Amino acid sequence: MIDLRVLRDTPDVVRTSQRLRGDDPSLVDAVLDLDARRRAALTDYERLRAEQKSLGKEVAQAKGDAKAELLTRGKTLADQVKALQADADAAAVELDEVVSRIGNVVIDGVPAGGEDDYVVLRHIGTPRDFAAEGLRPRDHLELGEMLAAIDTERGAKVSGARFYYLTGIGARLELALLTAAMDKAMAAGFTPMITPTLVKPEIMRGTGFLGAHADEVYRLEADDLYLVGTSEVALAGYHSDEILDLADGPRRYAGWSACYRREAGSYGKDTRGIIRVHQFHKVEMFSYAKVEDAQAEHARLLALEEEMLALVELPYRVIDTAAGDLGSSAARKFDCEAWLPSQERFLELTSTSNCTTFQARRLGVRERVEGETRTVATLNGTLGTTRWIVAILENHQQADGSVRVPEGLRPYLGGLEVLTPQASGAGA
Repeated sequence: MIDLRVLRDTPDVVRTSQRLRGDDPSLVDAVLDLDARRRAALTDYERLRAEQKSLGKEVAQAKGDAKAELLTRGKTLADQVKALQADADAAAVELDEVVSRIGNVVIDGVPAGGEDDYVVLRHIGTPRDFAAEGLRPRDHLELGEMLAAIDTERGAKVSGARFYYLTGIGARLELALLTAAMDKAMAAGFTPMITPTLVKPEIMRGTGFLGAHADEVYRLEADDLYLVGTSEVALAGYHSDEILDLADGPRRYAGWSACYRREAGSYGKDTRGIIRVHQFHKVEMFSYAKVEDAQAEHARLLALEEEMLALVELPYRVIDTAAGDLGSSAARKFDCEAWLPSQERFLELTSTSNCTTFQARRLGVRERVEGETRTVATLNGTLGTTRWIVAILENHQQADGSVRVPEGLRPYLGGLEVLTPQASGAGA
C-alpha cells in the first residue's frame, strides 16, 4: 500500500510513477479527494462528539423547558454524529479500494514502458555455438524424456495440462539445485524456512498479489485461503503486525516451498515441457530492511542470484525491468535470464524486487527508531526454481543426449558427472 503522506505531500511524484507504469494518474486525484472527504468528516465528527459530551453535562443540571430543549438538541447532534461517522467510514472504504489500485512509486532510473522496454545491464558468459559443433540442440523436454527425468504425459493424465512428474534423475536434479540454493543462502546469513503454501486473504492482499493479477492465484473458497505462487507471500506475513529490531542489519530468510500459479492469460505460451507450469518448487530469499538500506540489500540479492547462475555454469543477461512490467508491489526489479539454445532466446530464471515500504505498510511490519515506529522495507529474490532444469539440460547437453552435470552441482548428486539417457524406467 502506498504511503498516503507521500501522496499528499508529493502527488506529482506519484502521478509520474503512474504514467511510467502505464497506469491511470487520475487515481491520485481520486485518492486526494476521498482522503480530504474522510478527514473532513472525522474533524466534524470529533467536534460534534465534544459538543455532545459537553451537552450531556448541561442536561444533567438543567430542568424544565431548558432541559427539554437540550434533549432535543442532543438528539439532533446524535443524528449528525451518526451521519458523519457513516460518511467517514464510507469514504475510508472507498479510499482503501482506490489506494489499492495505485502501484508502488518506482525508483528513479527505472525504465519507462512495458514488457519489451527493459534495459540490458550486462551479459555474462557466451552461449554455445551448436552449429559450429555440428549439433542440433535438443529442447529440455526431449532431453528430459531421454533421461527419464521428465514425464509430462502422465502429469497431464493425472492433473491436466501444465502438470508433470520429475522422475529419477529429474527429481534428484531438482533436489540438488534447491539444496545448493539453500546452502548459498545460509552461507550469506539467511535463515532457512519451510513455509506454508496456504495463506489468509489479508496476507495475500498485503503482499500485493490480489490486484491486477488476482486471476493467476488459486483460491480455496470453502476455507477462504489462497495457494501461494511464491514463498515471498508467507515470508512477508511472518512478521506481520510486529515491531522488528533492525539495529544489527536486515532480517533475512530463505523459504523453500511448493508454488502454484493458474497462469491465467498465458494460453498457448510455453506449453511444451516445464517452462510455464501450474506447480513448481522454489527457494526464495526475503529481507526486512531499514528504508535507507533497501537499495544496498537489493544489490546483495542480485549478486547472490548471479553467484547461483555461475554455480550451474549458465550464460545469462541481467535486465532492469521497465516500470509497466514491475507488478504493483515492486519499486524496482532486476531479472536474470539464461540463454535457451533450443529457442535461441533468453528465459527468465530469477527475479529480485525492492518493494520499499509497500508490502510492510499493509502488513503492519515496523521498526522502532528514536522512540517512534516506522514501516520497514521488504525485498525478495529467487535463488533456484524447477525452471532452472530447463536451462541446465539444454546448455549442458551432449551429442548423444547425455547432459554434463555442472561442477557446482556434482557434490549434491553424489559426484555424478554425466546424466545418461535411459532405455526405460526412471533416471540415474
